[in-house]
Amino acid sequence: MKNILFPAAIVFSITANAQKPVFTQAQIQSARVYNNAAELKHKASTQISSGTSEIVITNVANYLNENTVQIGVPKHVTVMSVQFTNAYVEEYDNNQDSPLVKPVKEEIKKKETELKTLQNQLTAERKSVELLDKNQSMSNAQNFSVAELTKLLEFYKTKRSELSNSINKLELQETVLKEELTALKGKLTFNETTSEKTSQGKLIVNVMSNQAGNIPLEISYLTNQATWQPSYEMRIDKINEPINMLYKAQVQQNTGIDWKNVKLSLTSGPANQNTFAPQLQPWFVDYPIVSNRGYDNGTLRSLGQQTGGSQKSSKGTLQRDFNDSSNAGRADYEVAEVLAPSTINDFTQINESQLNITFDIDIPYTILSNGKQHSVALKDTQLPATYSYITTPKLDTNAYLIAKVKDYGDYNILPGEANVVFEGMYVGKTYVNANANEDELRLSLGKDQNISVTRTLINDKSGTKTLSSRKVQDFVYEISIRNNKKENISIIVEDQIPISSNTDIEITLSDKGGSTTDVEKGKLTWEVNLKPNETKKIRFGYQVKSAKDKSLSF
Repeated sequence: MKNILFPAAIVFSITANAQKPVFTQAQIQSARVYNNAAELKHKASTQISSGTSEIVITNVANYLNENTVQIGVPKHVTVMSVQFTNAYVEEYDNNQDSPLVKPVKEEIKKKETELKTLQNQLTAERKSVELLDKNQSMSNAQNFSVAELTKLLEFYKTKRSELSNSINKLELQETVLKEELTALKGKLTFNETTSEKTSQGKLIVNVMSNQAGNIPLEISYLTNQATWQPSYEMRIDKINEPINMLYKAQVQQNTGIDWKNVKLSLTSGPANQNTFAPQLQPWFVDYPIVSNRGYDNGTLRSLGQQTGGSQKSSKGTLQRDFNDSSNAGRADYEVAEVLAPSTINDFTQINESQLNITFDIDIPYTILSNGKQHSVALKDTQLPATYSYITTPKLDTNAYLIAKVKDYGDYNILPGEANVVFEGMYVGKTYVNANANEDELRLSLGKDQNISVTRTLINDKSGTKTLSSRKVQDFVYEISIRNNKKENISIIVEDQIPISSNTDIEITLSDKGGSTTDVEKGKLTWEVNLKPNETKKIRFGYQVKSAKDKSLSF
């Protein structure tokens, strides 16, 4: 593999003596999508002469990182320079002269002329039929002999049949011509539903070759006009059964190119475009220079510290040789036919590195360049989980079903939204926080309306009284939980008492109600087991002592 770097000053411009450029249209083969970009790979071919040639490769992304462009060429060809543009350039975009557009326009003009001639013939034939039909009256039949009348009828019959057959034939030809014209005109439009979108992006490549002939080209680059994020569909048929999780990706791109039947790979994390590792520079410390304005004598100044990763590579391209031994492992983008798949897992290969997780998908995918999210199925798996309910009645009297998954790092789970289907019904969305620094992955699976929870202040146990200079307030609460389900449940109940932020305010837990307490956070936790149609009550209380002439802010 040969690396050729081109300083910005050498990037070519069209000279008056340059040969007429040759054109080729790139066909996308694969897309590797990151969180912030995509690496696109194309193939193309073109005929060049010996010596220097200028190749215009059309149909690349409308916006791309020019420093990441790589051009693969045969060994006898040398890439001298590469320039990207998406602007209108008359020499390349003139509708009358473009080698990509001119033949199509000429063919359209030819077909339109044929159609006009055919329609004139149709009009003449139809008028002839109308004239023949108007003169078929037999009012003057007495003036004709039987032989003459027979000849007249035979003429009408023959001529009418001949005209009708001619009209049918011409109408069929008209239909075919109109369909051909529609297809030709479709090549000049960006109709996403009927034809492949053609981008405005172009790579203008100068090459040198010691022989003439047709050469293959491989093009790759990074563009920031694409992204993806993980999403999930989680189905729970019954409590205490594993979660059936469908791992999906939401892919969107606006590169200007429709990705049709491409090999798709999805990589977590951003595309690392900076290949230079940062280097530490000497870090100097000195006393500040005192000017007329003056500096604080106690201030130190650091000099010469450079920001890591600030180095930039010179603008250029990478040339690859098709016959180079380093290309022996190059991916073949022709997708073979796969028969009788059993699950989506048969088509997705997961590769995990120290930095990223990559999903390589064997099924060819089509992602249109419209900025809309396209759903891509990645993996179907089962997550062993334990289930419990949780309620925090001070904030919300609903009971929420929580699933806990141990060793969730084994499943390559990334943070993302999930649709939850519980017992065959869609219950809503949850968020999979795979980055949480916890031993278990907690998934909130939605409310259960068959569990009733109430929280009530017990008035006869609560109140305020004054002792000399101190005010004493008692608060007693009762929490009631009822299980209206047909099976046993376990539910975690959480509540809290206030925490004093002033030493003059004393708060004590007068009745913990059998809870597990976190004194620093003021948190109370109960684990309650309930049989079907069973109700249990929890009572807890706390006391607040403060100055009687001051109000409290909770």
